Amino acid sequence: MPHPKFCQACATPLEWIAQLEDGGPKERLRCPACGHTHWNNPTPVLAAIVEYRGQVLLARNAAWPGKMFALITGFMEAGETPEEGIAREVKEETNLDVSFTKIVGAYDFQRMNQVIIAYHVVADGEVKLSPELVDYRLYDLPALKCWPAGTGYALADWLRTRGHEPVFFTQEENEERRRGLNLPPEEPQRAG
Repeated sequence: MPHPKFCQACATPLEWIAQLEDGGPKERLRCPACGHTHWNNPTPVLAAIVEYRGQVLLARNAAWPGKMFALITGFMEAGETPEEGIAREVKEETNLDVSFTKIVGAYDFQRMNQVIIAYHVVADGEVKLSPELVDYRLYDLPALKCWPAGTGYALADWLRTRGHEPVFFTQEENEERRRGLNLPPEEPQRAG
């Protein structure tokens, strides 16, 4: 994730400045004019393993390649608990109502400077996807494959609690499922 260039407090260009902190000297983006520090703390992201009528719902974001499906995720908002946030995200993105929520765990996602808080939720209703999502699939537990990233590890941990040893995509399968994901938007995605 790119770092900000200017101070949030006074708009002066930020600089990498070392300063003594509890653990010793630490270089961070700081404002040389007012002393403001850009902490760059990870953002909490909520993820849902959505159990829908005995199957798991995975969805595809509109910006993702056609073979890439994953958990329902979203940013936690100020003034809500993680449990309220995940129920809100599931409702906003799938139109489903959550009736049960249980935490699966917290997962590191440093590439995006995020901490993922994953939940298993049971939901019901009629699936109507938000404009952010273009497709969804329902999977029986033995048919689920996990991906080697934050929410994929959450899915693997949850599958173990259900008596299923998780199967991960091979490196080649994962590359194929992600093909086109990192291309700039102006480049056409290759058929795959």
